[in-house]
Parts: sequence; structure tokens; C-alpha cells
Amino acid sequence: MKANNTISFCKRTSAALLVGTVLAGQASGALAQGAQGQVAPPAVSQLSGQPAQTQVIRSIQVVGSQRLEADTVRSYTALRAGAPYTREMLDQALKDLFATELFADVQIRDNAGALTIEVRENPVINRIILEGNKRLKEDKIRPEIRLAPRQIFTRTKARADVARIIELYRRQGRFAATVEPKMVQLDQNRVDIVFEINEGPKSKVRQINILGNEKFSDGDLRGQMATKQSRFYRFFSSGDSYDPDRLAYDQQKLRQFYLTEGYADFRVISAVAELTPDKRDFIITYVVEEGDRYKFGDVNVESEIRDFGSDTIQRLIKIKKDDWYNAKAVEDTVDGIKETAGLVGYAFADVRPDFNRDKDAKTMSITFQVADSDRVYVERIDINGNTQTQDKVIRREFRLAEGDAFNSFQVRRSADRIKSLGYFQENLEIEQKQGSAPDRIVLETNVEEKSTGELQLSAGFSSLERFIINASITQRNFRGKGQLLRAAVNYSSYSKSIELGFTEPYLFDKNIALGGDIFRRDYNSFNFVNNDRNTTYEQVSTGFQVRLGVPITEYWQGQLRYGLTYDDVSLDKNTFYSTDANGISRCEPLLAGRYLCDAIGKRTTSSIGYTLAFDNTNNRIRPSSGNRMSLSQDFAGLGGSVNYLRTVARASKYWKVLGNFIFSLSAEGGHIQPLGGARVGVDGSPIDRIRLTDRFFLGEPQIRGFDIRGIGPRVQRFQYLTDANGYVRDANGNLQVSTKNVSDDALGGRTYYMTRAELEIPLGSGAREMGLRPSIFIDAGAVFGVRKPKLQEFTDNDGDGDPDAIFLPTRDSQGRALYLTPDQTATTFCPIGVADASGGCPTTGAANTALGNTINPFLERFVGNSAKPRVSVGFGVNWNSPFGPFRIDIAKALVKEDGDDTKLFTFNVGTQF
Repeated sequence: MKANNTISFCKRTSAALLVGTVLAGQASGALAQGAQGQVAPPAVSQLSGQPAQTQVIRSIQVVGSQRLEADTVRSYTALRAGAPYTREMLDQALKDLFATELFADVQIRDNAGALTIEVRENPVINRIILEGNKRLKEDKIRPEIRLAPRQIFTRTKARADVARIIELYRRQGRFAATVEPKMVQLDQNRVDIVFEINEGPKSKVRQINILGNEKFSDGDLRGQMATKQSRFYRFFSSGDSYDPDRLAYDQQKLRQFYLTEGYADFRVISAVAELTPDKRDFIITYVVEEGDRYKFGDVNVESEIRDFGSDTIQRLIKIKKDDWYNAKAVEDTVDGIKETAGLVGYAFADVRPDFNRDKDAKTMSITFQVADSDRVYVERIDINGNTQTQDKVIRREFRLAEGDAFNSFQVRRSADRIKSLGYFQENLEIEQKQGSAPDRIVLETNVEEKSTGELQLSAGFSSLERFIINASITQRNFRGKGQLLRAAVNYSSYSKSIELGFTEPYLFDKNIALGGDIFRRDYNSFNFVNNDRNTTYEQVSTGFQVRLGVPITEYWQGQLRYGLTYDDVSLDKNTFYSTDANGISRCEPLLAGRYLCDAIGKRTTSSIGYTLAFDNTNNRIRPSSGNRMSLSQDFAGLGGSVNYLRTVARASKYWKVLGNFIFSLSAEGGHIQPLGGARVGVDGSPIDRIRLTDRFFLGEPQIRGFDIRGIGPRVQRFQYLTDANGYVRDANGNLQVSTKNVSDDALGGRTYYMTRAELEIPLGSGAREMGLRPSIFIDAGAVFGVRKPKLQEFTDNDGDGDPDAIFLPTRDSQGRALYLTPDQTATTFCPIGVADASGGCPTTGAANTALGNTINPFLERFVGNSAKPRVSVGFGVNWNSPFGPFRIDIAKALVKEDGDDTKLFTFNVGTQF
């Protein structure tokens, strides 16, 4: 008897071969073919030389096995030497050997009872190769497939892996993807398995059809769905890709929509997604039945809780009889009753709405049944998942203690305070579990710690400060005790600083915060001339501040602080100074401006202040609901050389609107009141008692759409236009000034206000993980109230109608203009004659000649000292980039005043803003 199996799983060639299997019926539709055509599925062949009757096996020989022992091969069959056998037993032996999936080919030959089992073992996999996968990376595919290097290749695993890869692509919305497995034969019966992947286009939703809707249009209903029809303007959206899970979600969304509109009998009869013949798009068809529209009937309450009676609950219900039925309002009412019950200690209140439908009257009566339950007390507070943060840091944020009566509001407030620490995940929840008795509850907090240490070494470019180098280390949860430790060094073309700070939020485990900072800051102020940025004055500040904060109530906080700062304000002597007859340099108002000359000098500011703050936001770091208010005052004059009272008030409110959009309104304002006597400038004229460096300034980044310090009082210096014929005049004979070479110095103000409305736009989960937060905004504000400085005006002493050249006098060490006597033998500060022994100057006699130089005439204007609001609108994006925080804004100034500096586009990267 002779048995031959006709399976040819693969044919050896020098090129890559297809896996010997037909993947018919699989989702991929990929067919594996042999070198000479399509290969059939495994099947047992007919046996030649069939015995006419039962014979006895004389011997069993195994041929062709390499890795397996002959006895092992024989053990896979029921054939044994000396035992009788039949044709059916040989057929079964073939099936048993193929079932092991160890062999590519098996034949059984019979020579008068001497059986020869000839096998060709399945190859060993050398490696798995994926080709063509661009949208789905290898690290997403390899964990899902069964074939692996050093395993024995089997057709079953190959078919399963092809199907699994296709399924992965379907989940990505690529239903046209195909996978073709290939085999590359190597020596020693080894093979490389190659999965050639054709990803195909992403399958879109071409059209959404809705049948059976009469009360609402197709467009209204499509607007309720997460799935959208593919359109060219949705290139940023993934909602137009087909997703079976989203299809089921949309059915639920349709039902929710109709239930909120009163259609209590609404149902989706069918939802079918049809793949177009080219496998590129889907057409989705919903068949719906709207049913009748209902109104609310009688709304009653039955409460079995003794001190939470029906009358009390009835006042909480906003549903009114004859309103259109709204299932969402019913759910909200149930949640509201449970929450209110939790406020009075009933954590497990069972509230069930009992519906009574009147199909004839088309009304839905409801009775809210509140089952009896016990008042609940907190048995235990469990905290899990904190490996670094000490338990006490979390427990001190709880508004409930073990043994307290349960209060749902305090539980929610505790969760908000823990999230506001910034140490844990955003979706933190406090679970409520049944305790050891019906009136006991366990509050379980499962936290997932985030990184609270930040080491930043960055270099970047800022539209404000040009090149920036930043190095900082911050630990917001130092030693797991909630302490804040910070050190920072910043260097740019216009500012340099070093700061050290430390805050202990719970001093001696008491709710008292103690913190302090020491700093050294070098800041170069600047103006713009013909769009060129020029440094004006340099301010070097060195000092420290100590803070003490205490809670007043749950939401009110108080803070006391003391600060001591030493300031040194200076100007470039080569640019803004003149030299007297003794070679001594002094600030020249005609070069620098009187306001800058008045600002220079060394001074000490010793200030004490307080802040009274209210904050009930749900998250102090990134709030989405709640309010903030604060009032701060600082008194400078506790020693030192500066005297003022500075007052600043701020308020903001946050809402969640339209789902996950976050809308915020904020306003702030401040005033600084001088204390002490009058001040005079270098020329003896009165000047503002609040120094330039102590005033308020507005512009970028507080109000976008304007340049830094681009709003408020300023002095503009214009040069008169000249040509070959002299000064240029217009048709009316008025002198013309250059609008290009304008010196623009911001003076700041004593008073300011600022408002902002901003809407943060939610993005998908991928964008959120990247830290992208786009927003649109409206900013408005003004700064004003500074005293008008003395300006350079038009003079025409020679009567020619042209402005006189400006005389720059030579001065003595006391700032007095110097003159040369008529005989040119002596200099004096007297315009006439020379000073007598008492230092007085004569009033009659020959006039002396003033010493000095002349400069071209110019015109100064004082502008921007107005309380009228400046307004800008725009949009921007925050991004927590790998290079550090990044902010880009595009804003247009809608309302501005004369002299304001605007800017359309700003960005900042590599430094904090």
C-alpha cells in the first residue's frame, strides 16, 4: 500500500516565495500563491495500493526528519509495529501528523506492511519583516502577531497574523488595507517571513443618510453626531473617518437628543455602514422612528428619609408640569437630589424616578422616590499610589476627617484641592466605598504622581529679548513635603537675572506658609528709532522678599510680606552725558530727555505689604470654573529713600461652556500714590513724584496686539525734515517732521486698568498630550496719570521763521551753565559780569558769552496719557514644547491712541511668559 499527500506548502526557489496557504475568507482578501499558481488548502490524498483486507505492520520507518526524533514522529500517530492496520488508519495518521503543524509535507508509503513515513518539517523562522507600514509603526504591530523568530512556522499562525494586522488597520479607519505574506527560503530549513502591507487610504464617511425623521432635519441630527461627513474643510478633524465604535456612540447621541426634546418613544431601527466598491469610503444609513412628543405631567416626591422630607426635595426640582419632556432634566434632578442628600450626610441615598406614561394625553408623570438610608460617617480615608509624596501632604488637603459626617460637597472640594497641588493626574477622583457598617463610608483616593521636578537648560529666540539662555531647576514637591524650591539663571541681550526661592506651605505642620526669595536683576530699557531697538537706561536691582501666608476661611487667604531692594539706574555716558568745564560728566536733558535724567541714581526701597485673596476655582493651576479675587497694597517708606503706596486689585471668573470650552473673564487695576514732598528735576523744574522705575507699564504680553510697553504716556522726539533749500514745509507753510527717525520713550503711569475675555478651545486627546492649548481673546486696558514732563519746544529767536539750533551749554559740577567773560579771560556761571564774594551775579553790565555746542533742532510731543481703553482681538496657542514653554499670538489692535506702538505677531520660546 502507498499513501501520498498532494499538499505542496511551498516550492523552493532562489527568490521570495509566497506562503503556501490560501487566505480566502479572511478580512484581508490577500491570497498567498505558490510559484506555479494558487495552492489548495491541506487535504489528505487518496492512497494508492489499498489493501483488500486488514494487514499487520511489520515496521515503521521515518525519513526526512531533521529536528525531530523518529520516535517522536511515530508517537504523533496511532500506528504501531506488529499491530493490524487499515486504509482508514493510514488516512487518520496523515491527518494527525498535519494537525501537529510541524510539517510542510507528509507522505506514507506501504511496502507489504513495511511503512515509510516521509516528512518535510516546517521551517524555523529566522526573522519577521514588515514592509510598507508607514501609518502604523512596528511597535504597534509586532506585539499583536503570533509568529516570532526561532519559532516553527505554521500556516494557522500566518493566517491569524494577517487577519490581526488587517484588524489593526481597520481600527485606524483603513478598510482598504491588504497584507500579503511572503517567505524567503534560507539554508538549514530557515525562512524569513515578510508581511507586505498596502495600507491604502483612510476610509472616510462619504455620506450620512437618515430615514424616518420628520421633526428635525438631517443637518440638525448630523450636528449631534461625533461622526461627520468628509468635506475638504475638515482636514484637521478625525471625525470624518469611519469608526464602528463611533457608530454605536452616535446612535446613543441621537437617542439622547430626541429624549431631551420630548420624544420618549424614539428608537433607532437600524444603522448600516456600507463600504463603497473601491473600499475608500463608507455610506452610513440610519432608519429612525421618532414617535410622539410628550410633556411633563405631575411631578411628585416621596421621601422615606425622616429629616430630608418631600417638601424639602420638592423645592429642589426645577421640572414644571406642561414643560416638554426632557430626559436630561430628569437625570440632572436625580443627581441634584443625591448631591443635596450628600450635603446632609446621606452618601448612599437611593433616588429612583418612577415614570407614568399617558399615551392618550401624551404626558409623562414622574414620582421621585427617595428610599430610606442611614446618615453616613467617614470611617477611613485611604490614599494609594503616592510613592514620593508623603501622606500628610495629601491628607491636609481633605476637608473631611475620619469620624466626620459625610458631606459630598466637602469630598468634591477635597478632590479639587488635591488636584490644585499639581502633583497628580488631572482626572483624580475620590471614590466612595461602603465601610464596615451601613452607616460607614471609606474614602479611597488613588493618585498617580506626575513629575514635579523640572530641570531646564534651553536656548531660544524671543521677539522681545532676542537670543535667550535659560537655566533653571524647580522642585514643586521637594522631599515629598510639598515644599517649593527654585533656582534660575536667565541671560539675554536685554536682561540678566539670578533668583533663588523657597516656600514651606505648612510651617511646623500648621496651615501657615513661609517663603522667601533673593534676586539680582539687570534690565536694559529701550526705545525704538526707525524700528531699531536702542537701549536707554539700565536698571540693576538687588534684594530679597519674605512672605507669610495664612488661611482666613476655606476660600480666603491672607499674606504679609516685606521686601528690601537696592536699585541703581544709569544711562550711557557716551550718549546721554555732557562734560562741564572741569571735565565732569552729567546727564544732559537735551540729549536724554528730562524724564530719564530724573530717573538715574541709586535708591533703596524698603516696603511692607499685604494681599487679601479669594479663590474657589476647581484647579489653581488650570481652572475651568470658579472665581479669583485679590487686593494687594505695598507701603514703601519703612526706611529707604522711596515713599509710595501701591494698590492693585484683580478678579477673574472661569466657566465651562459648549461642552469642554473654557471661557474666562479677568480684570485688574492699580494705582500708586506718592508720599512725601515734591521733587524737582535737573533743571529745577517740578517733576512727577513717582519715579520712572516704580510706575505701571502696559503692553505685550499683558495686552496682546501692542508692543512691549507700547501703551500709555510717552515722549516722542521728531527731527525736522530738511533738503538742499533748508527746512521742508507743506503747502500751508507748516514745518514737516520726519516720521521715520522717531525716538519713542515710554514713561509709564500712576494708574492702570486691564480686562480680558478669552475662550480656550478644546482639541483631541493627541493634541492635549502634546500640550497644545489654542484660544481666542479680546484684551483692553490703559495706563495713565503721569505728570507732563517739560518738553523741548519750537524757538525762533532770530526771527527767520525756522527753528533755532538747540544750544547745549557747558555746565559746571553743580549743573550751572557756564559763560565766557567779554575779555575772554575767565569763565563764570553768571550771564552778566562775574560772581561776587557771596556768590551773587550782577544784574547790569556787559553780557557774557554762553559756552557750549549746538545740535540740530527737534520737536518733542507728550502723548498717550489717556484713560481711554485700547482694545485688541486675536488668537494664540500655548505649547509645552521640548524646548520649553512656547506661546504664539496673532492680535490686531482695534482701538489705540496717538503714540501707541502696535504689533501683529509675537512669539516666545525658551523662557517663561
